[in-house]
Amino acid sequence: MPTLFPVLLAAHISLAVALFVPSLLLPFTLRARRATVDSGSGLVQALLWMQSRGTGLVGLGLLGTGVALIAVLGTGLLGQPWLIAALTLYALDLAIAFFIQRPGLRRLIGIRAAADDRTWALRARRQRYLSYAMAALVGSIGFLMSTKPALW
Repeated sequence: MPTLFPVLLAAHISLAVALFVPSLLLPFTLRARRATVDSGSGLVQALLWMQSRGTGLVGLGLLGTGVALIAVLGTGLLGQPWLIAALTLYALDLAIAFFIQRPGLRRLIGIRAAADDRTWALRARRQRYLSYAMAALVGSIGFLMSTKPALW
């Protein structure tokens, strides 16, 4: 079973990051003169697909690898303060992504705004700032997971 740990960990981290990538990157694809859904970029189209249809599959995979990691490492890990803090930040990031970022993106992605549309530009800028905050939370989670500090 210990040889399975690196594979499970890599899959878990990849899925955890993949769950946020569309919410983090799509705000930077917003352009006033072209609706994001009209983009010819394969990456943008993949992000749009992931945002609309792929999150359920990734979430199930994340849950499965998380349960498998706990089975391999033991339940004692769940009492570690750094893990509790990281999971709390992850839950906060998920809440921001699903309840604030996604609805805001949904309103902007299909719209082709005029070059002087201040309301659209303000909303797009707000989405980008939200992405910066989410990225900071992801960085904090990575820090906690890699350094495992003694918090209390």
